[in-house]
Amino acid sequence: MPGEILDNQGRGEASWRWPPIHPEGRKFGAIVAALCLLTIILGWSWLAWPLAILTVCVLAFFRDPQRVVPQDDRSIVSPADGLITLIGKVPPPRELTMDDGSGTRPLSAEPVTRVSIFMSVFDVHINRAPIGGTVRRVVYIPGKFVNADLDKASEENERQHVMIERGDGLTLCFTQIAGLVARRIVPFIKPGDMIAGGQRVGLIRFGSRVDVYLPAGTEPRVLLGQKVIAGETVLAEVGDARVIEGIAQ
Repeated sequence: MPGEILDNQGRGEASWRWPPIHPEGRKFGAIVAALCLLTIILGWSWLAWPLAILTVCVLAFFRDPQRVVPQDDRSIVSPADGLITLIGKVPPPRELTMDDGSGTRPLSAEPVTRVSIFMSVFDVHINRAPIGGTVRRVVYIPGKFVNADLDKASEENERQHVMIERGDGLTLCFTQIAGLVARRIVPFIKPGDMIAGGQRVGLIRFGSRVDVYLPAGTEPRVLLGQKVIAGETVLAEVGDARVIEGIAQ
């Protein structure tokens, strides 16, 4: 029946709808729209049309569509919309392999598989949690704004590391990286928060990249050049959740 809540039993009705605009973007859209209105009042039609188009583009950038998250503890979902540009074995960020005095167990310094997702200005920029669990660390690091598509962006650019630990002890971290155009990482979470897999955790304004450091022994299920969708595309599957960072628990 119309109005029924959609569920996993096939009940309800699904239809396409315009995605909502995240509150973080409404103020930017309102500013550009106000400038557009001002140019119309002043009779500057030559400027009004470009500003009208820019208003639509700004609102589209901050669109926040609903996502259908896999309900499977084995799945590690993509935290970002975008293109898989790098897959390789690297050590985890050193900021997460050191004891920060919080009592949180740091990651092992042994190399793990890193999957890099490049987000263009045309992608949705709301980031989502790859797994559910407790946020153990959120580490912001100021830096440069070189092209986020380059490998060195992981070490040189402004970035923010997020570490999530599941109830069974499985630990995963991902890094939000600012790029040439992106100049602000906006977090929605803080250490101690309990989050679900696929939950919104932050955004990066105007083009950027997200690196995911898969747990040791986990192989990616995506390929270079593949387009992924935040909260829906499965990056990898965890075989034995009791094996963490190569050490049997």
